Amino acid sequence: MAEHGRDRLRGLLDAVLAGTDSAAGEDRRRLDDMASDAASSPYHFSRLFSRATGEPPVAMRRRVLLERAAWQLARGTSVTDAAWLAGYGSLEGFSRAFTRAFGRPPSSPATGSHWLPAPNGIHFHPPMSLWVRAEEQVMDPLAEQMVAHDLDDTRVLLEVAKGLTVEEFQAVREPDLTVLSWDGPEESIGAVLDHQVASKEVWLAAIEGLDLPVRDDAPDAASLLERHDALASRWLATIRDIDRRGAWNDRLIDALCDPPESFVISSVIAHVLTYAAHRRLLVRRMLTTAGCEVDQGDPITWLRSQRGETP
Repeated sequence: MAEHGRDRLRGLLDAVLAGTDSAAGEDRRRLDDMASDAASSPYHFSRLFSRATGEPPVAMRRRVLLERAAWQLARGTSVTDAAWLAGYGSLEGFSRAFTRAFGRPPSSPATGSHWLPAPNGIHFHPPMSLWVRAEEQVMDPLAEQMVAHDLDDTRVLLEVAKGLTVEEFQAVREPDLTVLSWDGPEESIGAVLDHQVASKEVWLAAIEGLDLPVRDDAPDAASLLERHDALASRWLATIRDIDRRGAWNDRLIDALCDPPESFVISSVIAHVLTYAAHRRLLVRRMLTTAGCEVDQGDPITWLRSQRGETP
């Protein structure tokens, strides 16, 4: 892989990580910039890099900068400074990305390694080097993408629903609609979104051995968004932990059921994702009837945005 006496992979990594050793925040380095440094077209550069590392260049840069931010936070750097150094234009954007990646907010005490799952074993190593870990075990990318897309897409819908009046939010739009018989009717935008959030809250309680969460009889979109944000990082961290332990075929004896029932963990996650996808499509249809503009929620489009790609 030598090119002009240099290791080709090293050259590609240099192009991706150029500028990360500086203190010049507001990093907006794009694929075009990386390709230019590597004397390549964006398409050719992205294809070469992804083939060599198993990870798109923009996604790797974002991940390594988040790993560096976690290391900095553990050593006393403020959340604001860490966000700025990682190239985020807003504290909210950084906090959301960090929480989604590490399963905890950046303001919480550091736990475990600052490394994130990587398909290639390439990680941030202080002060600004890379470490390549051999034979790293990572969560299946399809499972990771499905879980992350569900969380992100639900949040998008809740943000749109915040623009509705209370009457619009609670209006009956699908008379007699029932998604699951034991959940009761879900005839309004509010009812469907409430069940969307509550489903994960209930299963998290069962997995973590906690009491059933107390639910508001008529929650508004803002309170549902707060509940969603509070559970999202826990849900992702729980699934990553299940994967790390190889516990997909373990059984959960759910004492919250009457009588108690036994569930295979993998079937629980599949159940939640299946009905979450169904409810997201229902909410989109209802939001459209309420006059809201909403995208299609296509995971292809979502994944492209996560990787910094353009259609």
